[in-house]
Amino acid sequence: MRFFQWKILMVSITLTAAHGAAQALDSTYFELAAGEKVQMVGVGAQWSWERRWFQSNGSHVGGHWDLSLAHWRGTARQNTPGEIQPITSVGITPVFRFQQDSQRGFYAEAGIGIHLLSELYDNNNKQLSTALQFGDQIGIGFVFDNKLDIGLRLQHFSNGGIKEPNDGINFAVIRASYPF
Repeated sequence: MRFFQWKILMVSITLTAAHGAAQALDSTYFELAAGEKVQMVGVGAQWSWERRWFQSNGSHVGGHWDLSLAHWRGTARQNTPGEIQPITSVGITPVFRFQQDSQRGFYAEAGIGIHLLSELYDNNNKQLSTALQFGDQIGIGFVFDNKLDIGLRLQHFSNGGIKEPNDGINFAVIRASYPF
């Protein structure tokens, strides 16, 4: 099965599994990220799922919907150092999280979402040939007793082989989230 078809299958399974599990807006977040000659700043909102899977020994797999709005700032547009490429990204990602039942302490999470870019990425000799991108993420974090959630994650954007060129973009992300 081609890589793109695998991603579509995984997103479909995730959306089906999470269907009907979303609640009212739970939290908002702010994030900063850096990649190779590109930076990102973003804000977003999360809706937690009621559903819990694999509940055992005080932990479970849960999750949330993540709606994001981000601004990318490439610093080598069309491989020209100092030439800025601004891009806006809007995305939605179902995120699975392995966490304690108390929803405090350490956690690990992963998700595959869909993002739309305001223009085609062409920065630092890397190109994305479609505005539709998949955003894959894997991360860890810690939720403090006051519910402040600080997380680190790796995020990869690519179009899953829909069209070439598809060089992919990687970000290291730090996120701070706080519930309502």
